[in-house]
Amino acid sequence: MPESVNSTNNEAMALVKKGLATSDEAVFAMEHNSGKGRRGKSWQSEKGENIILTIMAEMQWLPVQQQFQVSVAVAVGCVAFFSKYTKESIKIKWPNDIFINDRKAGGVLIENVIHGSLWQWAIIGVGININQSAFDPEIRNAVSLKQVTGKNYDAIKLSAELHKIILSKINELEKGNFTKLFEQYNEKLFCREKTVKLKKGNIVFETKIIGVSQSGELITKDAIERRFGFDEVEWVLSREL
Repeated sequence: MPESVNSTNNEAMALVKKGLATSDEAVFAMEHNSGKGRRGKSWQSEKGENIILTIMAEMQWLPVQQQFQVSVAVAVGCVAFFSKYTKESIKIKWPNDIFINDRKAGGVLIENVIHGSLWQWAIIGVGININQSAFDPEIRNAVSLKQVTGKNYDAIKLSAELHKIILSKINELEKGNFTKLFEQYNEKLFCREKTVKLKKGNIVFETKIIGVSQSGELITKDAIERRFGFDEVEWVLSREL
């Protein structure tokens, strides 16, 4: 366990490329200085306060066309983890964030190693706010487990627990239980059955969130049913989400 890294995903990817990775093992750090999120965004974390975890998983058993299934398993695992510590509302905000009471408590970034048509490795990065109480003012909607429960936690112990839970969900997936995991994902989908504002290019429009498809498309409905791929639309709500 390194004290500080630029990114646990980068560390894990380096191990894979050097042939030193072991499937299901994880890289955990007390601090990172170049944490990564989707769309090139960074993720900041106070030293020792949060979960900074990347799991390396061999994926030859799943076709690369079905890679969203791993995102489903990981997100459901994160919900199960939070559910052990709070009864507050826990939701999955498509495509990769975990929300508690409409505020961001964590996020997932999965990077892949693919050779030809063979999906060799999934590099599963998970960042969870545990004890941090102060966030960058530009991050208006962040929240930590401590802020929700009023308790302090051992971030290392909770990282090991989250690691175990996520592996159990991936094991369920490998055993062919995707349908169950997929149903749980949609049950916990943020703003499901609610009308929201989305932005595509320069166009902002209102639409109702219906669910997410098995391939990972966001399904909405207004005058017509619409489907959007990752990064095709942005959320535009009353506060920054």
